[in-house]
Amino acid sequence: MTHAVEFQGVVRRFGSVFAVDHVDLAIEEGTFFAMLGPSGSGKTTCLRLISGFEKPDAGTVRIFGQDMGAVPPNLRHVNTVFQDYALFPHMNVRDNVAYGLMVRGVPRAARNTQAEDMLALVKLDGFADRKPGQLSGGQRQRVALARALVGQPRVLLLDEPLGALDLKLREAMQDELKALQKRLGITFVFVTHDQGEALSMADRLAVFSNGKIAQIGTPADIYDRPRTRFVADFVGSSNVLPPEMTQALGGPARWSSLRPEALHLAPAADTPLKGRVTGLRYLGAGTRLTITLPAASQVGTDLPGVEIAALVPTDQPLPEHGSEVGLKFAPSALHLMEGA
Repeated sequence: MTHAVEFQGVVRRFGSVFAVDHVDLAIEEGTFFAMLGPSGSGKTTCLRLISGFEKPDAGTVRIFGQDMGAVPPNLRHVNTVFQDYALFPHMNVRDNVAYGLMVRGVPRAARNTQAEDMLALVKLDGFADRKPGQLSGGQRQRVALARALVGQPRVLLLDEPLGALDLKLREAMQDELKALQKRLGITFVFVTHDQGEALSMADRLAVFSNGKIAQIGTPADIYDRPRTRFVADFVGSSNVLPPEMTQALGGPARWSSLRPEALHLAPAADTPLKGRVTGLRYLGAGTRLTITLPAASQVGTDLPGVEIAALVPTDQPLPEHGSEVGLKFAPSALHLMEGA
């Protein structure tokens, strides 16, 4: 499989701070790849290293096998959709989309035709003569996407392009972006801090922390088999259990992850794992319970006040606040991690 983008030992420093700290990465051609992480984790700097807006202090960035060390941004087969869209307010939609073609010297008739075709692709037929200020946020996002695609890049970089949209529109655009990527067959590299976006859209994703890749894999790999406490906490919500509690629950003395949806309520008399409900939080599709284990719990006398979260579907009855409940889970749901 051809690698669209490769990082080998890439470092980018800002003063004494390592924004990107010896990153190795390979993104296969034709995939929807997400870079996920909190602010300051290095994901956007990696995107800028691919585009050429940043230069590595060490290591190599390759695009389709070519070393990008001496290649300026305008000669790379990539284009970027920015978070703020960066549209020209005085130009109409057609001219915004065709701007890059104009810079490259494409005749007006040809670039207008290509712009119209691209607007049709992103479902903006009939909007060509409008100004950006006359469009909704979702429509402006589509214009920015059309402008980035009209130059036929081999890699499309997306820097949190859905961040300014409301929840319902953002979810709709997630589906549209994924469908568009499959239709075009080009490589999408998508930067986000939203784990829901990354899990729902990406074929593969890398989780960043402090300039390093904490884990890379498919969404199912990352969610079901987190390697570290950081990944388990950041990607979805998880009960991260210390070694002594993992051992008390029947596993080895290692850090482990137990997802709330894997826990099922049972009568307290029917299971050794029991605790008292100390919190209820309604989430729409279910209710998240906070269950505090007692100091003398049968899962370990040295674990006073340990809290476990359990997700109860809406079609199941809820226990009362302060009541005692038992908890059951399949042994396979207890995932052992590499470390804290």
